[in-house]
Amino acid sequence: MYVIIVGAGKLGYQLSELFSLKDNNVALIDINNEALLKASAHLDLLTVNDNGLNLSSLQEINVEKADVLIAVTSSDELNMLIATLAKKLGCKKVISRIRNPEHMDQLEFLKQNLNIDYVSNPEFEVAKEIFKTLFKKEGVNTEDFAKGKVIMSDMKVVDKSALIDQPLKGIDLPHKVLIIGILRSGVMIIPHGNTIVLKEDILYVIGVKDEVHEFIKQNGISVAQKSAKRVMIIGGGKAAFYLAKKLLKTDVSVKIIERDKERCKYLAQELKRVLVIHGDATDINLLIEEGIGDMDAVVTLTGFDEENILLSMVAKKNSVPKVVTKVSKSNYVDIIEQLGTEHVINPILVTASGIMRNIYGGKILSIAMLLGGQAEVVEIIVNEKSLVVNQPLYSVNLPEGIIVGSVVKNGKVYIPNGETVIEPGNRVIVFCLKEETHRLEEFFYGTKRGFINELWHGK
Repeated sequence: MYVIIVGAGKLGYQLSELFSLKDNNVALIDINNEALLKASAHLDLLTVNDNGLNLSSLQEINVEKADVLIAVTSSDELNMLIATLAKKLGCKKVISRIRNPEHMDQLEFLKQNLNIDYVSNPEFEVAKEIFKTLFKKEGVNTEDFAKGKVIMSDMKVVDKSALIDQPLKGIDLPHKVLIIGILRSGVMIIPHGNTIVLKEDILYVIGVKDEVHEFIKQNGISVAQKSAKRVMIIGGGKAAFYLAKKLLKTDVSVKIIERDKERCKYLAQELKRVLVIHGDATDINLLIEEGIGDMDAVVTLTGFDEENILLSMVAKKNSVPKVVTKVSKSNYVDIIEQLGTEHVINPILVTASGIMRNIYGGKILSIAMLLGGQAEVVEIIVNEKSLVVNQPLYSVNLPEGIIVGSVVKNGKVYIPNGETVIEPGNRVIVFCLKEETHRLEEFFYGTKRGFINELWHGK
């Protein structure tokens, strides 16, 4: 597939990395030459130092042959114009990032009249993800697959756990549960039967919901948790605005703490039933005065990762049952895991997941990106062209970095073994390390690598 990305910021870089890892041809456009040099130093792609609206530049890189163009510059208006121009020039699909809340009420009009196929709003996507987290009953991170029939949870191996120093093959797992990954010292590994579980490991467990919960519960971690009724949001940006609007539609009391006075006025005017506090949330006395210890949930959404992590620790110290932390820098993931923060939201990965689901269409039903993109969990409906169908899994010779976590046949969930035969039309949930994501197409989608190569061969 030939992908053009306009904008080499955090999201543009993340998308470039994800698509280049899948053996696609990627062109990255930006006016910032330093950002392009950084990308070209680490990724296999074509870079173009321009603004994305230059007709000749788009024609030089054969925009008419592109499968998709994704406009993710810092300007909503520029993104819309670039996407519309690319579509006029023959690009098959165009995607535009639009962040301004004022545009959200007219998205359908914009999409239809500007001929944009998909609109991505990172803050809105983050708000949706947090909203879902706040109303989950689980006290651990979970991802749903196969319309809720399969879940993946992560759990930390704590002191005195019976799992410590046990090989995986010696652990008495429920019938429909599988340990598919282990995060150890910040590195994701795919385990095998002889892998020894160590203290402080983070285990990624997949299977039927009740059995996954039972396994986690038996190993000393509380799973049951009540839904949030009192929520404190720290930081009053766009994501906080969208989240508060969604919470107002439920029976939830919402309090926002924001340091910018003008922003407080705007929030108070637009969110009539939300209590907006003007103040600096890093002042611990303010948090205590505003009843942080009485909250069911605290969501940290300031513009600074370090501040969000610190405030989350304060919330945990004050026994808040559910704490959600927004972190944009993937290199903080290991620190956060060690601090025991259960719910971490990475806006870049949330947004990238949504864009990739849209681009891959029916091939991928859902996708979860883990730990700054170190691994992916994807749900795929396999077709008759897939290399994994109509033969036992042991004969497929999947790479070591790919593991089939579960198979759904006729609505029933199966934890596969070497003798399992996947049939066309089955849903499979696949755990894949970053360095092997390019093999997913080869084994599960039934397509060949390398769709368009003219640009790279001078044709």
